[in-house]
Amino acid sequence: MQALEMDYRSGEHIASHCHAEDQLLYAACGVMRVSSERGNWVIPGGHALWVPAGVSHALHMQGAVCLRTLLLDGQAERCQLIVVSGLLRELILAASRMLGAQEGEHVRALIRRELAHARRVEGFVAMPEHARLRAWCERFLEEPSQELSLEACGAQLNMSARNVARLFQRELGMSCGEWRARARVMLSQQHLAAGRPILAVALEHGYQSASAFAAMFKRILGHAPSDWQLGVLGGAQAQDR
Repeated sequence: MQALEMDYRSGEHIASHCHAEDQLLYAACGVMRVSSERGNWVIPGGHALWVPAGVSHALHMQGAVCLRTLLLDGQAERCQLIVVSGLLRELILAASRMLGAQEGEHVRALIRRELAHARRVEGFVAMPEHARLRAWCERFLEEPSQELSLEACGAQLNMSARNVARLFQRELGMSCGEWRARARVMLSQQHLAAGRPILAVALEHGYQSASAFAAMFKRILGHAPSDWQLGVLGGAQAQDR
């Protein structure tokens, strides 16, 4: 097991790469978006992404990020977003100081135990393989407030609205509207985790009111954005004490 510590400025980008071992990506502060061929994950404060060996991924920093990462023996079968418990956080932060010492064996054992029991959460935005549709989806992720109809999307892709609808279903198993709503909710987490007002986050992600945004957030993630934000910020404050 290897432990690495790296700090990045807002907007920095790590190009696509992969590792021979599983990788646990944890932001001690800040928010990351991790992208792969299959899709994107938003990693807000208090969470980590467990990436299997051999999976290519790129990192995008949203705000200043204190990245702490572990390279582990293969255990993950797929990328998983997990909640980092207080104990797991302390183990990750301590790992780089202890892995060369006798105590390192105990740290490794505790880390594996915590990972095995960590709560998995939703944070995935699927991406299509179709090149032109994927490029459109990537542009949407950069500006999620845009409100484009199927006709407008079709005009950009040089195809009919009906063909766009069929393409979304074939590539992603959902409608354009469903994908867009899911992408907005996932991306909104990085702003909520930074403490932004819910109304401001709603408007920045294409909603006309906080209530409409809250209803969609709860439908997709099962929690009201206020409860989710309180849990993330409250957890971060508790860990800092």
